[in-house]
Amino acid sequence: MATDEGTFDKNLSKFLNSFGKQVVNRAKAGIGRKKRDGKTRLAESIKFNVIQKGLDFTVEFSMLDYGTYVDKGVSGTKVKRTFVNYRGKRINTPYSYRPTAGHSQPPSSALDKWVVRKGIAPRDEKGRFMSRKTITFLIARSIGYKGIQGIAFFQKPLKLGLKEFGPKILKIIKQDIVNTFETKTGAEVGTNTTTK
Repeated sequence: MATDEGTFDKNLSKFLNSFGKQVVNRAKAGIGRKKRDGKTRLAESIKFNVIQKGLDFTVEFSMLDYGTYVDKGVSGTKVKRTFVNYRGKRINTPYSYRPTAGHSQPPSSALDKWVVRKGIAPRDEKGRFMSRKTITFLIARSIGYKGIQGIAFFQKPLKLGLKEFGPKILKIIKQDIVNTFETKTGAEVGTNTTTK
């Protein structure tokens, strides 16, 4: 690869790394604000990678699998959920609980530790504490009916990043092309000359 092409690749890679880093940092901060703890497992799992194949560059983002449900939400069997995507368009979440056995709500066991951590201990109509098994079942059933509203912790930062970095990338590419042309030809681009 020629030196000027290498410089172009290096500049573009550096720029895309800045873009990826900003999106990831904002996404982590978004979860932190919602969870009051920036060091959740989900936040720590958000990563990016700039991949180059020939002249093509891709910024690939990754996170724990359940992150997309937190970001985009999940429709319930009775309530449809929407989210605002990175283009600013409100659309239906692609995820939903279905009114079929085994798919109509999250498993109660998945809520057990959360109920303990939150100290949830309601009483029944006779004033007796409800069993944890009953509590987790009722919460899971409610989630199944109502779904989960997404918090767009990733969509919003991606939208901001594209808005901020989009115009800049064209400038960088243009300048690299100009620099490459000037290096190869020795001519200065953009100089006004008049001929008689």
